[in-house]
Amino acid sequence: MSGTTPPPGDPQDVPGDPANPVEPAGADGRGAGTDGRTPDASRGGVRRGAAIMASGTAASRLLGLLRSIVLIAAIGATGEAADAFSVANKMPTVLYMLLAGGVLNAVLVPQVVRAYRGSSGQEYVDRLLSFGFALLAVATVALTLAAPALVRLYGESPSEAQLALATTFAYWCIPQLFFYGVYALLGQVLNARGSFGPYMWAPIVNNIVSIAGFGLFWALFVRPSDELPAASGWTLGQVALLCGSATLGIVCQALVLIPFLRRAGVTYRWRWGLRGSGLGRAGDVAKWTFVGLAIGQLGYVIVSRVSMAAPGQDLSPSSDIAGNAAYDLAFTVFMVPHSLVTVSLATALFTRLSAQAHDRDVAGVRTSLSSGMRVVAVFTLLAAAGLVVLAQPVVRLFALSQPAGVVDAIAPIVVAMAVGLPAFGAWSMCQRVYYAYEDAKGMVPIQVVMAAVVAGGTLLGRALLPSSSWVVGAGASMSVSYVVGTLLAMRALRGRLGGSVDAAHVLRTHARAGLAALVAAGLGYGTLVAVRAYGPGGVTGAVLQCAVVGAVMGLAYLAALRLLHVRELDQLLGPVLRRVRGRR
Repeated sequence: MSGTTPPPGDPQDVPGDPANPVEPAGADGRGAGTDGRTPDASRGGVRRGAAIMASGTAASRLLGLLRSIVLIAAIGATGEAADAFSVANKMPTVLYMLLAGGVLNAVLVPQVVRAYRGSSGQEYVDRLLSFGFALLAVATVALTLAAPALVRLYGESPSEAQLALATTFAYWCIPQLFFYGVYALLGQVLNARGSFGPYMWAPIVNNIVSIAGFGLFWALFVRPSDELPAASGWTLGQVALLCGSATLGIVCQALVLIPFLRRAGVTYRWRWGLRGSGLGRAGDVAKWTFVGLAIGQLGYVIVSRVSMAAPGQDLSPSSDIAGNAAYDLAFTVFMVPHSLVTVSLATALFTRLSAQAHDRDVAGVRTSLSSGMRVVAVFTLLAAAGLVVLAQPVVRLFALSQPAGVVDAIAPIVVAMAVGLPAFGAWSMCQRVYYAYEDAKGMVPIQVVMAAVVAGGTLLGRALLPSSSWVVGAGASMSVSYVVGTLLAMRALRGRLGGSVDAAHVLRTHARAGLAALVAAGLGYGTLVAVRAYGPGGVTGAVLQCAVVGAVMGLAYLAALRLLHVRELDQLLGPVLRRVRGRR
């Protein structure tokens, strides 16, 4: 459970439920084409496809970070307008996640991959696409009409003006849902035809359009000496430019795929009817995937409502109290290391796990899970330590124009989330095993407990903490849920994997790498104090602090790992070192 607004346009990281990210789980247990058996199924073709996708993801992430910086410059990271836009603009991605996890990814996408292996593939794909487009259109219209109810479900505020502004934003933003779905469907058709690049590079178009729109909003409506108008003071022009830019980016992201479809030889025409399509088994996977995602949403509703309510609790509401937008920014920072490294490692592992599960190679699955958890831990423990030490300068780099009070309000949220990053990586590895065995149902009890931990922890924080710390409590609850989910998953997987998940080996690696991370954090914190004392302040100081402290922590961590004989370091760095040596 939990929520976010990571760089929009990447449905793998949609807000609402980071504990249960949308996985490409197909009816055959191997995901949507994750076995690499596409028309470009040679080993070299798969590697080229993986390289293209990885580079596209990295470029999209970097532009997504820039998008966040420009958005914060335009409407701030706290305050009524920022929180209202946060609720409205992540609503289509929250809703898309439910549809994608329950229908598009788990049912339609795998069928597209299989269809192109048959003689009448394009006709069947036409029917699947027609069904998907119709489903998305109906859902989008219905949910757009339900915008007022959805805003009140996800947002709690004593200000009726803020809720009204969020509803207005939502009318402009929820139509993104249709184009998110179109992007996913067309992108998977391209992947099935062996054209990997467009799907992964299309979000860059979204980010460029959004950055341009938000930048124009900043140029037209933001003055250094003035604050943004209160929720009741927004004009139609301001709403149209801000929300229209966000929605136009998603539209462009979807439509830019059409020329590539033609180049790949795909000629779509409307066809209706799926009778005899054999979707029954896939539908069962979809049902339980949808249930798991919906359970996560119940927890996120609590987080979203508490976060939006926090700034308005005082008699004189403060713009320095973290709310929904601050939570989103903190989660964006939290997701950067996971998205750039952990997801890549997990995706590569999923291909192997799927084949081993299909071949009933229990020992192989156990070995792959253990190796994946240990290698990911080596990275995530350092990333977590780095975010804890550097939370304040990192937030400053995002909130360039924001006052110190805003940075001070958001940094503790980053720390609360960052401590759960290693557990998040481990939970992601466990999820891959469930999906490899096509067992979405088996995760549901664990997801119930995780959602309960997040919801209960967030409500407990609201009861015991000052409003300025409510969002910190939500972030901490999220971290605890990852730990609980990982422990429950490993316990449940023991029975499936012959009574063992190699837990002792996994714990030893976590302990050694954790000790190395503590050493690095201690040296990093001392360095940070020194750089702050003798270095410049402001944005320049934040850049210097991140560079110097990051380098010190990285070198200290590597040295400690060598001293502690953590062999997983070689597995993590091996591909990079081999590539460097090859270029020489």
